[in-house]
Amino acid sequence: MSSEMAKAIKQMVQEKGVPEELILKTIEEALLAAYKKKYGIVENAVVRFNEDTSEVTIFSKKKIMEDDDVNDPVTEIALSDALNFNEACEIGDELLIEVNPKEFDRSAIQSAKQRAKQSLKEIQKDTLYSEFMEKIGEMVIGYYQRERNGNIYVDLGKTEGIMPKKYQSPREVYHANDRIKALIYEVNKTPGGLQIVLSRTHTEFVRKIFEIEVPEIYDHTVEIHKIVREPGYRTKIAVYSNREDVDPVGACVGLKGVRIQAIVKELEGEKIDILKYDSDPVRFIKNALSPAEVAHVIVLDEAKKQALALVDESQLSLAIGKQGLNVRLANRLVDWSIDVKTSAQFEQMDIAAETKRAVSALFGETEEEEIETIAELPGIDESVVKILRANNLESIEDVVSMSDSDLLALPGITEEALKKLRRVIEENIEIVEGEDEGAEQAAAAPTAETESAEEEAETEEEVEESTYECPECGNKITPDMSVCPHCGVGLSFEEADGESESEAEADSGGESPQGTS
Repeated sequence: MSSEMAKAIKQMVQEKGVPEELILKTIEEALLAAYKKKYGIVENAVVRFNEDTSEVTIFSKKKIMEDDDVNDPVTEIALSDALNFNEACEIGDELLIEVNPKEFDRSAIQSAKQRAKQSLKEIQKDTLYSEFMEKIGEMVIGYYQRERNGNIYVDLGKTEGIMPKKYQSPREVYHANDRIKALIYEVNKTPGGLQIVLSRTHTEFVRKIFEIEVPEIYDHTVEIHKIVREPGYRTKIAVYSNREDVDPVGACVGLKGVRIQAIVKELEGEKIDILKYDSDPVRFIKNALSPAEVAHVIVLDEAKKQALALVDESQLSLAIGKQGLNVRLANRLVDWSIDVKTSAQFEQMDIAAETKRAVSALFGETEEEEIETIAELPGIDESVVKILRANNLESIEDVVSMSDSDLLALPGITEEALKKLRRVIEENIEIVEGEDEGAEQAAAAPTAETESAEEEAETEEEVEESTYECPECGNKITPDMSVCPHCGVGLSFEEADGESESEAEADSGGESPQGTS
């Protein structure tokens, strides 16, 4: 074969991307197929290429026999004939005799061509499959070729890619020869050839665009924690920085928003929320609901990852988003179930008291929880708690009401332990005056409440003593009245002379009302 074969091999390597070794193997297999078609066997056929692979030769390997012992001319040769090829040959040697391809008949040549075509097709498919399998998850640029049943076929140069309808953004419309940037999502072998599936809807597509537009992400100064997306509508991306002097959100937005504008343009105007990742779920949930401003986040159930976000009335629709899109993406981003409510809606919710207290604490409306049992006191000696519990003394009120002598009578309570117990109670509990005295003292000494009650009783008696009857109608009147409120008669009061106070009270209290006209 001439040097034309070498040119054809090089052209195939450049255009089809097929390794030269595989092409040479294909040529060898094609010649062997033609040899078998011609002679019926292939075991004694030998194919050899020269050093620069510009020529190929096929030989028939034959055993040298006596002139009268040749039974199979395909595998054997007579000594007299062999000497014409090599004068040094002997009986029993094997001789390679070149086969002229022109001796192959038409069917043999057709068989060789068919075999070569099939082999090259398989080699090309395997080569492309290996090449694109290594590129799964990477970006590729192609050109719109045609559309069929909603699927778009993209020219990738060496082969053709397909972008199914479900992997196309609803915002995007394509025309002939449009430049398309897409993600290699799948590579499959099919009976019809190689299928390269492209996508513009997956989150990895957005990640690759950010890596292209944001150098800090490409060199891992800024890392992407997670991306969630509703293709064509909104994308949320959480980022964090590996360096304190680099703002992750600012790096993604770029100077005057130039970087994020380029990304939004590539996504055909899709909204993008870039937010800072935080390991604290409360702060992360606040960030995830952007662009809405969240007043407070309450964890309802940490094990089930349920949280409540409280927002102002003006921020409610923004936090929820159109058709719930914003809060739905936030749920997926933080991997929590987030319920968004206003303060008024929260008040109407039927939730646990503990949660109510937690929310009230956030708004500064809670009171400190009272300590009721000895065991709840901070710094209390566990041995003292066990002794008191053994004697049915768990309440702080019960212990405070007992005298020192009664407490020292309990087995195991020492004076030092008692002093420490009293000190811990005084430091953590506000004792109402008189509550820490003994029972006998409390019974003997009048309390402020008792004194107050007595004063009120005396005041009532004085009021009763200063009450009189109207001489005209008999209704009750007091010394400060000048007219009876019932009958309207004028009143005047005079003190009776020469009578004691008690006698005066008996005779209308020392003063007698007089009617006036």
